[in-house]
Amino acid sequence: MAGTVKRTAKNTGNNRGRRRAPAVSVLISLFLVIACVIFVSIRYLRGNFGGAENNDTQTEPTVSYEPPESPAETIITEQSEGAEALPVEKTPAVNVKGIFVAAWYVGTEDGANRFIEICDSSEINAIVIDVKDDFGKLSFVSNNESISAAGSSVIPDIEQTVSRLKEHGIYVIARLVCFKDPLWCDLNPSLAIHDNSGATWRDANGVAWLDPYNTGAWEYIAAVAKEAARVGFDEIQLDYVRFPAEGNLSAINFGSAGAEKTKAEIIGSFLEYIRTELLTTPAWLSADAFGIIAVREGDFENIGQDLDVLLQSVDYVCPMIYPSHFAHIGQNGAGQSVNGILIEIPDIEPYKMIYNILQMVKSRMPGDGNHAVVRPYLQAFTASWLGEGYYQTYTAQQVLEQIQAVRSAGFDEWILWNPSGDISIYENVSSLISSENSAGSSSGTPAVSNA
Repeated sequence: MAGTVKRTAKNTGNNRGRRRAPAVSVLISLFLVIACVIFVSIRYLRGNFGGAENNDTQTEPTVSYEPPESPAETIITEQSEGAEALPVEKTPAVNVKGIFVAAWYVGTEDGANRFIEICDSSEINAIVIDVKDDFGKLSFVSNNESISAAGSSVIPDIEQTVSRLKEHGIYVIARLVCFKDPLWCDLNPSLAIHDNSGATWRDANGVAWLDPYNTGAWEYIAAVAKEAARVGFDEIQLDYVRFPAEGNLSAINFGSAGAEKTKAEIIGSFLEYIRTELLTTPAWLSADAFGIIAVREGDFENIGQDLDVLLQSVDYVCPMIYPSHFAHIGQNGAGQSVNGILIEIPDIEPYKMIYNILQMVKSRMPGDGNHAVVRPYLQAFTASWLGEGYYQTYTAQQVLEQIQAVRSAGFDEWILWNPSGDISIYENVSSLISSENSAGSSSGTPAVSNA
C-alpha cells in the first residue's frame, strides 16, 4: 500500500508544478502514517485471533482422537443434550403369543395370508419378522443413506406389509441381528472386530462381526432400529446381541477399550443406548439371549450376556430355552441339571425342561418388579443333529407341552422358533391350541404376571 502511494505522489508532483509540492508532502506523510497504523493493527489482530503467519494457506490444526472412557454414556449424553424431540407414548403392550416368520415368506401376499389366517384362528397374536438377517442384509429398501447400502427387496413394500398385519390385530416384531454382520463389516472394515495383525477377524465359519466396543457400530444398529420403528413395527427385537462364541477367540484384539469395560458391561451400555435412541418412537425394545443365562449366573459363556444385566437394560428379555440346546448324557456323561433336577436327555422332556428353567429365572428376578418382562423362545423344530436316541421329532404336541410349561411356571408370553420356512407346524399348533381351549382342558396353572 505505501509503495503505491509514493508512486502516485511522484507522478502528481511532476504534472502539477512546484507550487503544490508542500501539500503533496503533507498528503504523502498522512498516507504513510495511516498505512503503518493499518499494517500494525492487522498484525496484532492476526496474532491474537489465530491468523497464520508466514503461510500462504491456513490449515486446520491437527487434533489427536482419544476414545471416551465410557462410550455409551458419552453418546447418550450428547444425544440427550442436543435432542429436542421428547419421548412418545409406546404401542399398547400385549401378552405376546408369537411365531417367527422368514422375511421372504411374509413378503409375498399368499405367504402373508397364511400367517394372518393362523393368527385370526387362534390365540397366536404376534409375528417376528427379520429386518436384518444373519448375513447383515436388510429385508427392505431404505431411503436412509446411512443404512441404504445394506437394503434389499425381500419385502417389496415393508410399510404396507406391516400395516396389513396390524389391520388384523397382529403385534409385529422386527428381528434385528446386531453384531454378526459380514455385509456391513465388508463395507465398513473399521467397524469390524480385528485380530492381532489388524486384519478383520472372522469366526469359525468365516463370518465377520461388528465390534461391540465400537460406538460406530452402535450408531448403525440404532439407525436400522429407528427405521424399523418408523415403518410401523411395534417392537424391535435384537438378536446376536453378544460377542462371538466360536472361532479363534484368542486372536481377537479389542485394544485398550477391552480393558475398560467387561463384555457384559459393554452389552448393557449398548442396550441402554439403543433404548434411549428409541425413546422418540412408539416401539418397545427386546433382546434375545442364549438359554444358558437362565441356569447360570453371570456371563457364563463370556459373550456379554448376563441375565441380571439384561433384565435392567430392555423392555423384554427373550431367552432361547430350547430343550435341544442343553447338554445331554451323551455329551457330558450326565445331562443337564436344572432347578436341582438332573435331566439326562433334555430334548425328550420338553415340559420338564421349560418348567424348571423358568422357575430358576423367576427366582432371580428383582423383588421390586422393576425389570424387563421375560418372554421365552420355545422350540418348534426337530434337532436331528443330536443323533439317534438324543432327540425326538417335534410336532405340535411337543410344542404344546412347552407352552403348558410356560403357563405352569407362571409366565404368560412366548414365541415359537422355526427358521425352516415350513409353517405347517405353526398351523398344527394353532389348531391344537384352539382344540384345547374349546375342550376346556387343563393345561397347567393359569398364567400370571412374571413380575
